[in-house]
Amino acid sequence: MKTLMRRAIMALPLLLAAAPAWAEETPKIDSGDTAWMLTSTALVLLMTIPGLALFYAGMVRKKNVLATMMQSFAITCLV
Repeated sequence: MKTLMRRAIMALPLLLAAAPAWAEETPKIDSGDTAWMLTSTALVLLMTIPGLALFYAGMVRKKNVLATMMQSFAITCLV
């Protein structure tokens, strides 16, 4: 019984602290944030393509490196 009461007392501040969060306004979409997310996504994609191509090229024989890299680039173009 004591542990149940102790847990209830410890949980009460958590429940009361969450109440102000319900009264917040919904955030508005900022065009600058959206533009930055699109730009950073494009930069990550441009960084990932050669990295993936070089990773898979390291897993094949020397004569198949170019074909493997072209497959990585072609699949990226399809996606």
